[in-house]
Amino acid sequence: MISSPEILLILLFVGLIIGLAVGFPVPFVMLGISLLVGFLGAGSAFFHMMILRVFESMQNYILTSIILFVFMGIMLERSGAAERLFSSIHVILGGLKGGLALAVIVVCTIMAAATGIMGAPVIIMGLFALPEMLKKGYDKALSAGTICAGGTLGILIPPSIMLVVYGPMAGVSVGRLFMGAILPGITLSLLYIIYIIIRCVINPGLGPALPPDQRAISVQKKLFMIITSMLPTLFLILAVLGTIFFGIAAPTEAAAVGAFASTILAFFYRRLEWKTLKKSIYQTMIVSSMILLIVVAAFVFTGTFMLIGGGDIVKEALLGLPMGRWGILIIMMLAFFFFGLFMEWVGIVPILVPIFTPILSELGFDPLWTAILFCVTMQTSFLTPPMAPALFYIKGVAPKEVDFGRHIVRGTLPYIGLQLIGLALVAVFPQLALWLPGKMLK
Repeated sequence: MISSPEILLILLFVGLIIGLAVGFPVPFVMLGISLLVGFLGAGSAFFHMMILRVFESMQNYILTSIILFVFMGIMLERSGAAERLFSSIHVILGGLKGGLALAVIVVCTIMAAATGIMGAPVIIMGLFALPEMLKKGYDKALSAGTICAGGTLGILIPPSIMLVVYGPMAGVSVGRLFMGAILPGITLSLLYIIYIIIRCVINPGLGPALPPDQRAISVQKKLFMIITSMLPTLFLILAVLGTIFFGIAAPTEAAAVGAFASTILAFFYRRLEWKTLKKSIYQTMIVSSMILLIVVAAFVFTGTFMLIGGGDIVKEALLGLPMGRWGILIIMMLAFFFFGLFMEWVGIVPILVPIFTPILSELGFDPLWTAILFCVTMQTSFLTPPMAPALFYIKGVAPKEVDFGRHIVRGTLPYIGLQLIGLALVAVFPQLALWLPGKMLK
């Protein structure tokens, strides 16, 4: 056995980095290095801790909502709701300069509040909106960057799966996290919209307005398109977030309501077939199993970290820095950002949150506000290589003329800056994250 916690801590994180670098799956890397380091540091006591941590995660009731929210998002994706939304909104906004890009942001914002996942909006908009934007003469970089940035809203705006995982790790109510993330998510969406309008007014060639003949649709038909495409999706959002806000249901029960409502919506759009339902269930099993396996592995990894004394070492190191509480908070945010360059959020949250939460409490920061800060920071990492999942999603469905470096990467750079502005706004104005939770009915 090794008695030095410093050596064990180095072995734990170096092993994690090496395992991820060579391409091993995240949960097996975390479990494997936890097994090795835990046994070296604590002997047989590690196995008792591991069993307890696994059962603790399996018995966590709130994690059940992950399965239901994933099903809700997949069913909504297969119902064709996003395509209907884009078809109606792009006709309404098409007369504006950059109207199609604005339509993408609006649709992504609505879909984010209806799905809770990031990949689906990016892929759907990449398949349906991107070819349409290129056909209308939109700039390739602006088009790709807009879809990537809009799609990442799904990981922040509730019912975000990331918030469901974050809550139990920090001891914060998932319902309050949901409410706290709404205004920051809308703020980011508004920043994107303002940016598109300014750029397209200065340079109309980046996003030309649709010709009058392509948007010559009667007012009655426009109203019909809005009612049939937007109202059912807004009903789904209200069914989930409304029941949480008014204290009618907890997040897990609200997720069940959302799963049922998304199935009804698919029936309403005549997409509810046995084949569709079967594929949705299979896909839900695959995605949920992956997420929950990583959560269990991260529970064990964090338990190992605490068992070998890592919590005390990090706490003493951070609290001993000569930069005050705000400097320590910035270091924590940088840690979330750095980890996001190489890992998905589902691995980052269970590792960093239990480590930082006791320190944040000692520093006197509001746990809900810091949770939203960290989540916005992680959202930024979705657009920053080398990981940058949103960029690779859009690359997989984009036409061949859209180049990864010249168009996709370059197009997302301004949006990274906008996300940093949004992060600064949440930091400077905490009420963006705290106002709605304070209005919730218990």
